[in-house]
Amino acid sequence: MENAIQTTVLGGGSFGTAMAQVLAENGHPVRLWMRSAEQAEAIRRTRVNHQYFPELELDSLVDPTTDMGAAIEQADLVFVALPSKVFRDVIRGAAGHFREQQMVVSLTKGIERDGFRLMSEVLKEELPGTRVGVLSGPNLAGELVQHEITASVIASEDRELRERVQRALGNAYFRIYANLDVYGVELGGALKNIYAVVSGLADARGMGENTKSMLITRSLAEMSRFAVSMGANPMTFLGLAGVGDLIVTCSSSLSRNYRVGYAVGQGSTLDEAVTELGQVAEGVRTLGLVHEKAIELDVYMPLVRGLYHILYRGASITDVVGALMNATQNSDVEFILPRQGEGSAI
Repeated sequence: MENAIQTTVLGGGSFGTAMAQVLAENGHPVRLWMRSAEQAEAIRRTRVNHQYFPELELDSLVDPTTDMGAAIEQADLVFVALPSKVFRDVIRGAAGHFREQQMVVSLTKGIERDGFRLMSEVLKEELPGTRVGVLSGPNLAGELVQHEITASVIASEDRELRERVQRALGNAYFRIYANLDVYGVELGGALKNIYAVVSGLADARGMGENTKSMLITRSLAEMSRFAVSMGANPMTFLGLAGVGDLIVTCSSSLSRNYRVGYAVGQGSTLDEAVTELGQVAEGVRTLGLVHEKAIELDVYMPLVRGLYHILYRGASITDVVGALMNATQNSDVEFILPRQGEGSAI
């Protein structure tokens, strides 16, 4: 392919594999880095990532590898799809392989405990000479590899990076929109995982459609309230990285965080639910960090507080919904732009 881009995906999990497949189908050679030599060899031999997509044959342009140096040094565009708990350690260990002005895009929807760092901040700290972006949106990996119509958001202050990611990933079934609000896009992707757990719990307990609708919309209000306190643009949460991602993760059994919540709602312990899932559910880890930060910032987050009490203090989803219903009835939409000629927003 004449306009092919040399790409690398760090992380052979479900989303990393899905993104590698999209890139390859678009004609871009992609090195898929993973820790396990056994897993890499199995994919080379069978063209299948049996752990995540046992029925998907990977494109021939996907090259599984455990050679971090070769994967990074030959790439024009690097996507990072690593769990947040190992993100910094892996990037720090590989920092010597990155070059000045190389484009690096985080696909990870999580938060680092120390300093409440988002993954883009980790990249900027560990790879100060690179150009950094974030990709986030309602992107269930299982549907993406099946060519279901999907859209995502590339957020970066670097226009050339945004345009290159759009060219690399965009096709007939995957559309990439651009945004300048890196912090808002990334924080939306991390926060929605918490509310997916809440939604799974509600479904498991047989709550009605009215209740679930209320939970999702109050989740949106809560996550945007928190994000604005951290410096994000509230309008970002009306887009794909906010309400779009929230809807899909709160309503689909393909969502890992939803499945954890559903299992707990059916009587499993949190440890049993996570073990049964067999994959990383970032929402469980993010919950504790956001709960602590909300207390520190004095941000009202009743669903975060309620889920924390469910998972760690034995409360029930019924108690949480009851507390929400008995709270002060304040305004529905908190961030309303004033009409022309009117005073400040409510």
